[in-house]
Amino acid sequence: MDAKGTILEEDEVSPIEQVRLTVKNTDDPSLPVWTFRMWFLGIISCVLLSFLNQFFAYRTEPIVITQITVQIASLPIGRFMAAKLPTTKFHIPGFGSKEFSFNPGPFNIKEHVLITIFANAGTAFGGGSAYAVGIVDIIKAFYRRNISLLSGWMLVLTTQVLGYGWAGICRKYVVNPAHMWWPSTLVQVSLFQALHEKDNRRMTRAKFFMIALVCSFSWYVFPGYLFPTLTSISWVCWVFSKSVTAHQLGSGMEGLGLGAITLDWSVIASFLFSPLVSPFFATVNIFIGYALILYVAIPIAYWYMNLYHARTFPIFSSDLFTSAGQNYNITAIVNDKFQIDMPKYAEQGRINISMFFALTYGFGFATIAATISHVALFHGRSRLIMLFFSDFVELRLVLRGGMGPVQMPWWALIAACVLAFLFTPAISIITATTNQTPGLNIITEYLMGLVQPGHPIANVCFKTYGYISMAQAVSFLSDFKLGHYMKIPPRSMFLVQIIGTMIAGTVNILVAWWLLTTIPNICQHELLPPNSPWTCPGDRVFFDASVLWGLVGPKRIFGSLGNYGALNWFFLGGLLGPVLVWLLHMAFPKQSWIPLINLPILLGATANMPPATTLNYNAWVVVGTIFNFFIFRYRKQWWQRYNYVLSAALDAGVAFMGVFLYFSLSMQGKSLNWWGSAGEHCDLASCPTAKGVMVDGCPVY
Repeated sequence: MDAKGTILEEDEVSPIEQVRLTVKNTDDPSLPVWTFRMWFLGIISCVLLSFLNQFFAYRTEPIVITQITVQIASLPIGRFMAAKLPTTKFHIPGFGSKEFSFNPGPFNIKEHVLITIFANAGTAFGGGSAYAVGIVDIIKAFYRRNISLLSGWMLVLTTQVLGYGWAGICRKYVVNPAHMWWPSTLVQVSLFQALHEKDNRRMTRAKFFMIALVCSFSWYVFPGYLFPTLTSISWVCWVFSKSVTAHQLGSGMEGLGLGAITLDWSVIASFLFSPLVSPFFATVNIFIGYALILYVAIPIAYWYMNLYHARTFPIFSSDLFTSAGQNYNITAIVNDKFQIDMPKYAEQGRINISMFFALTYGFGFATIAATISHVALFHGRSRLIMLFFSDFVELRLVLRGGMGPVQMPWWALIAACVLAFLFTPAISIITATTNQTPGLNIITEYLMGLVQPGHPIANVCFKTYGYISMAQAVSFLSDFKLGHYMKIPPRSMFLVQIIGTMIAGTVNILVAWWLLTTIPNICQHELLPPNSPWTCPGDRVFFDASVLWGLVGPKRIFGSLGNYGALNWFFLGGLLGPVLVWLLHMAFPKQSWIPLINLPILLGATANMPPATTLNYNAWVVVGTIFNFFIFRYRKQWWQRYNYVLSAALDAGVAFMGVFLYFSLSMQGKSLNWWGSAGEHCDLASCPTAKGVMVDGCPVY
């Protein structure tokens, strides 16, 4: 303990250099945390953030307003409340002689942390909105069926809170150890310290943050409204304006993105999150996996081999097609019982997918298998234990009769919960060390599709309980690590998380219900007016997955009744891959680069595609390399003070301007119509190249 009474935690010297450069090993336990200011600002922030993120989730280019926005906005309000609220102390019956006050003193950093966590509760890694809302979206907007609001609300809440139990159990093994450093939390730590530090330097971190925020805010008006083509500058398409192949190569949105660049931070950070946060070794793994898939496997399979008749379909698309290259009429094969209509399915024939979509699924299979073997080999000493599922009865109420089309057998619920819990420690370890989170969505879809084919909503329910409960657990563990770095009492963290999760889920479903019932043809891009923003790209992928895995079933896609059975070999390849890396490490133990080969990250590099595009990845890799290799190595002092602060400022500037543009212009129907507002001008990228295939707007070869 020093002269000021501050506790020094000298035993917590991190082995990770980025943590040592960012996190302070001091604490002041006298700072109050459960204050009126924290509860008031936390609840208000949670409601606003949940509302806005759910609202913007349906846009063609979704805007995710992160907790950084709350960090910034809550600081001056908190200080204002500290200056104006009465300091009178009072007693509350039942609390003995303990004194309370609306204003216990200056607005402190621990209050600030809890407000931010409160606002971000309920969204897995800042994903914007509750994942289960997607089920309600596809039922109402794509399948054109009904579901009750009560059913949707219970579905959201149960899936959101399910991960708390095993997050608490795993905390000892993936939060407390110093080598589990959770890179994304360092952005928050750095910004909190910048906003609360007292520094006499000419360029303080707070001043740098405000300058960068203003620049980001001001610039985003160009790609966000005045000049949207800056989002994807695909010069190859401009030069070869009538060539389908050139558009497929050059398009950053629907092609391989060769030569495409972006001047839009929201594109760079939208799907993989900020590249300034990702450890460089993880960035390299992602780049290698992405480059091998996009620039080696795809060109060979599409142009050279024409694998699975690839040239009959677009090179990069998440849509479903007939064998003739036309869009598959999904609604025609769904009967009144919400199951597959086999005569209608036989009439249209087997479902086909783009070459890219097929390989994405294959590498998704490999990623799941690689996650198991990688963690077992490289983190095998971690102790894993089991959990009692306390809210099982409530979950059964959601899935039984009277709750609309959301129906799933009781045994499937247990299986989903077990699957999620068993994978939580492994995926938490990967996230804690690489800032990338492999998903369970593919394996959950596959398993349920094999066991109960022809039931699309049961399939997505199984996926949601099996996948998002794991993702929520990982998100809670990330918040626990932030609290660990900022010396927040664990009980305070848990209470804020659970209340925030329930509030956020309620707001999410109410906003979704409002939009789904008031905007005609929402999510149906072919029926919407030109340039309508309500195209729901995330829900489109969610819907396509429900068709592939649930309605049609994996046996008719990846089994003997489908076209893509060979992709199942990716499971074996993913399982054996980490074994080869481990054997290489055992043979050459002095080669420090070998353990950095992380096959779950490398093989799962394209897991976000679609809806992520090649433009997102190319820009992300370039920016991440500049900051976390060159600047980290050659300008380390600058990196230490400003890297994470810059990341926060860029995110916040885009978020603030995005909200401002929408409510001041887009919501009023004020749009621009000129060459610079017409996208990237690569319209032919979505065309097939096989001879004789006729698609509207495309040349016939």
